[in-house]
Amino acid sequence: MQKAAHIAQILEELYPQTPIPLAHQDPYTLLIAVLLSAQCTDERVNKVTPALFALAQTPWEMAKVPVAQIRQIVRPCGLSERKSQAISDLSKILIQKYAGEVPQNFEDLEALPGVGHKTASVVMSQGFGFPAFPVDTHIHRLAKRWGLSEGKNVVQVERDLKALFPEEKWNKLHLQIIFFGREYCPARGHVVEKCPICSLYYAGEKAEK
Repeated sequence: MQKAAHIAQILEELYPQTPIPLAHQDPYTLLIAVLLSAQCTDERVNKVTPALFALAQTPWEMAKVPVAQIRQIVRPCGLSERKSQAISDLSKILIQKYAGEVPQNFEDLEALPGVGHKTASVVMSQGFGFPAFPVDTHIHRLAKRWGLSEGKNVVQVERDLKALFPEEKWNKLHLQIIFFGREYCPARGHVVEKCPICSLYYAGEKAEK
């Protein structure tokens, strides 16, 4: 699709480098950071994780930390009760079932407490380099604005985007779209004429007004 190829070209020109937004040291700390980012900004997660990882940055260390102590640290990320319990539980499961290693497949990742498909996709793509196209709120919104998908949920949007873009570009593209959404294409105060992509491919957003 010519539109998709042109959008990918614009994104590549704007964001040739795509550093992973969540600070982490390895797949385990990435998994914890992504879990914490649910309904929370990456910026806030990055302010919380240094204290958490100073306390525990391996499954063995985390499994020994009382859930209440984890909850106190991650409270600024929201949903702290659920997230802290999930962090504790998944750490113990990683020790029991995977020798402390983060599994490198979707099925096992998504079976972990607090880990949905989007979280698993981020870990697979950013942690292990496996082709994936995680869809967050930015990507869902922009895919609709640009007329790339009419999907009502992230599963449909992910399917549509994977069909439009070459597999070897998925991992980089999903970060490029997130960066673009934050800088040029916010949910509120969006000015079509000033947006390098929407000024060309705006598809309307009646449902978002």
